[in-house]
Amino acid sequence: MAPHPSDNEGFKRWAIGAARITRVLELPPLNADPAIFIQTTKDEIVKRGDWLCPDFADEEGNITLHFQAFIIEASGKRILVDPCIGNDKERDIPEFNKLNGPFLQRLEAAGLPRESIDYVLCTHLHLDHCGWNTMLVDGAWVPTFPNAQYIFAKAEYAFLSADDHRDSIAVMGDSIKPIIDAGLATFVDADHVIVDEVRLEPTHGHTPGHCAVVISSEGQEAIITGDLIHHPVQVAIPHVGDNFCWNHDMARATRRTVLERVSDRNSLLLGSHFSGPTGIYLKPDGDAWIVDQAAQVEDAAPV
Repeated sequence: MAPHPSDNEGFKRWAIGAARITRVLELPPLNADPAIFIQTTKDEIVKRGDWLCPDFADEEGNITLHFQAFIIEASGKRILVDPCIGNDKERDIPEFNKLNGPFLQRLEAAGLPRESIDYVLCTHLHLDHCGWNTMLVDGAWVPTFPNAQYIFAKAEYAFLSADDHRDSIAVMGDSIKPIIDAGLATFVDADHVIVDEVRLEPTHGHTPGHCAVVISSEGQEAIITGDLIHHPVQVAIPHVGDNFCWNHDMARATRRTVLERVSDRNSLLLGSHFSGPTGIYLKPDGDAWIVDQAAQVEDAAPV
């Protein structure tokens, strides 16, 4: 995997009615063989290069991915979704091991300092979606967002608790248990309402408790995907899943249901790993969809 040479490390913002959503990158964009992440080939990417390149893939069929968080400002609250990988965490994946990056400085530069976050929620508890729950201070893991309520789906927490994979054990120890010990964790059902304009929606399959985040305001809607969808090519081939899925059949059915809704309602789809514009609209293409390039929403600023 290699950094994408043409993308910067800025932040992007979208307005959904009265709500505002800001995306902040943790890592430089990565170029990778699609087979590392999703169950497809470079040839499949090249075949759709007319709308995937250059934002989401290159001409050789490598896909581009982001590792990023979203901050929703709605109903007078700030809600951070999927706090990425985190610094100083010991992880088996070399690209994620013991990072020392400027994520918190980027939040500051975006006008969203960590002390100002009211809620932290994770679409699921894989290591790249919950790492900044905590930070290392004087040899101990402490909550990064000290004034926030951390929201965990009950089924997702139960799944992580029973997982004996080494990275899962590490995630529990350095990114989840310190939140519980600090008294900042709240365990909720998968359809929990955070504030009037923001709610969780069950999108099980990638993991048993996976949730999407739905932002609805003044007749407009956006959906933050989590790992329901890893890459925009999956809107054209929604039967294709990823290599990290708990239940492929369930994830496939959930993905199609969400994509149908996004297309029917003209909702903004914010892919948790989408590069380029990150936020996309869809248009039908036979029994699937493609990205409606003309409808992309993008407001970028340097960090």
